[in-house]
Amino acid sequence: MTFPATISRTERVLLCLALVVVIIFGIRMAGTVITIVLVALILTLLLYPATRWLRIKGLPAPVAVSVVTVAAALCIVVIVYLTVSSFNVIIADLPQYQNDLAVRLANITAFFSAHGISTGQLFSSTPNLENIIPALVSSLMNIGEDLMDVFFIAVTTCFMLLEAPRFIQGIETMLHGEPEKLRHLSRMSGYVIDFIVVRTETNLVHGLLFGGVLVVMGVHAAILWGILTFVLGYIPYFGLIIAAIPAIFFAWLQFGIWGAVAVIAVVCILNLIVENPVFSYLAARKFEIPALVVILSVIFWGWLLGLAGMLFSVPFTLMLFTLFQFSDELRWINTLMSVGSLFGEGGTGPENGAADER
Repeated sequence: MTFPATISRTERVLLCLALVVVIIFGIRMAGTVITIVLVALILTLLLYPATRWLRIKGLPAPVAVSVVTVAAALCIVVIVYLTVSSFNVIIADLPQYQNDLAVRLANITAFFSAHGISTGQLFSSTPNLENIIPALVSSLMNIGEDLMDVFFIAVTTCFMLLEAPRFIQGIETMLHGEPEKLRHLSRMSGYVIDFIVVRTETNLVHGLLFGGVLVVMGVHAAILWGILTFVLGYIPYFGLIIAAIPAIFFAWLQFGIWGAVAVIAVVCILNLIVENPVFSYLAARKFEIPALVVILSVIFWGWLLGLAGMLFSVPFTLMLFTLFQFSDELRWINTLMSVGSLFGEGGTGPENGAADER
């Protein structure tokens, strides 16, 4: 971007900031379309290695894309079916949950009273779960709109997978005279793919183990809490904590305080044995983004694109860093954010970047 020489440095900065604000609010107004495109792009990066492997095995590109798309669709259908079934179980058992809640709150009141502590009006009335939970579910799930978004994401992903080889070839041709930018793009696409694949595998293991332990304990809707752990595990730092709260609440309803403590212990143990190896895996590849930048990215993308922005905040941020690195005028932002090492010559990032995925 160039400005007339008569414009001062301060005016240039203010104009750039104004342009950024306009762009951000433009994206927010077109949030649904932007979300569909970005999520489809993330899914394309996740599924393209499988499509490429099938093509290497001799399948035509349309057949390979169809096989991968159908397999992914079946996985989504299974997850949706299990989720809906679990919600139906919760709704059907609401009267029992209401009775359990009344008993637990009465126990708390009796405990405090035995120690001379007055709870006043705090537990004078029991919250009505038969009104709260259905309202919460309906507010989180707009079925018609969600299914339409999923349909457009699936179609967009399918066509992106079909066009991926030509798109990669076009990028290589466009950047043929700029090997440094091609190297940056290859490195960062490798980081994004690495992060998505490893995060998905880890979330799957974490969700299966957490849901399995809850099934053994007899916690209601254990499968739903395992699925919630798998989905919300994509949100850095906060996701697993948010996913554990409903399981802890229902364990408390069923088994009292020791049931909740047992679930908390399970969460801590799984974090130690499942999450730590992932961080070691990524750190070994110098995947280093400051924690503050990650937290701010979750907040920013969540505000901009909602739940999808929170789930894929790290891949979206990596893509943004790549755009900054491509611009001589914006590269300083990566240095300011302490992520310049991701593009360093001495990095040992993934070698299976976009330039090699053909």
